[in-house]
Amino acid sequence: MKIAVLGGSGHVGSFLVPRLVGAGHEVVVVSRGQREPYRPHGAWRHVRTVVTDREAAEADGTFGASVAELGADVVIDMICFREESARHLVEALAGRVRHFLHCGTIWVYGPSGQVPAPESEPRRPLEEYGRNKAAIEAYLLAEARLNGFPATVVHPGHITGPGWVPVNPAGNLNTGTFQALADGEKVTLPNLGMETLHHVHADDVAQVFMDAVANRSAALGESFHSVASTAVTLRGYAEAVAGWFGQEPRLEFVPWERWRETVSAEDAGATYSHIAHSPHRSMEKARRLLGNRPRHTALEAIEEAVDALVAEGRLTRPD
Repeated sequence: MKIAVLGGSGHVGSFLVPRLVGAGHEVVVVSRGQREPYRPHGAWRHVRTVVTDREAAEADGTFGASVAELGADVVIDMICFREESARHLVEALAGRVRHFLHCGTIWVYGPSGQVPAPESEPRRPLEEYGRNKAAIEAYLLAEARLNGFPATVVHPGHITGPGWVPVNPAGNLNTGTFQALADGEKVTLPNLGMETLHHVHADDVAQVFMDAVANRSAALGESFHSVASTAVTLRGYAEAVAGWFGQEPRLEFVPWERWRETVSAEDAGATYSHIAHSPHRSMEKARRLLGNRPRHTALEAIEEAVDALVAEGRLTRPD
């Protein structure tokens, strides 16, 4: 099949596109052309790249038509963040594609009511990003249900892997937390360190998209999580990272209102977002309908990313 991937040079696309080529598909990547894939792969020699500024093309009303003109059987949209963008594409692609797949986020939910939480939980997003993604999902699934538009939505967790700084055990992106654990220094975590994070390797996200394409009839009109088989607590995560560097974890726990004063406003905001959600999503639906099983545990995916940070010189191992 001919498959167009919008935003295909990003983190997930860097794994997804070679998988699609390896499966024998003709692949077209639509991107701004400002980024090389996160990892080199010979499959990219067989990929056609179309350079497009999506925001500008949407503004002048040409983006959807330009995607439709590619003549793809399947369109995978990795970079849609507004309902208007989704509507623009659906109106252009209706009746012209066999399958349309959208990359969402587990941020469409608020805090979980049960864990591991299924896709059937209500959407009660806490932030604008989640609200926008929830609106896109609601629109696409309504179009599938009412008008037969062939939509599927995939909701990844905290995407990680080589070339990407993982959300750290303090719930933000400051690499200093990893370095402190590597050096055996004391690390302070909010509350009791029992809030959760739910990472996923970018290649496992790519595999959910592959499985949805391969199982079209089961995937149409559905949304699926893409996360590791288990979530991690802040405390357990920090202990694991220290162990990777041969250190005994030195952890201190401080109530949130005090802890937030020990870090930057940016880090505090990121941490609050993560611990307020404390995601722990279920992969049962993807297993049951698509036959999908994540290859990496959360800690395996994170360790691979941390090893890459060490190789890049962004983290150092103790002497």
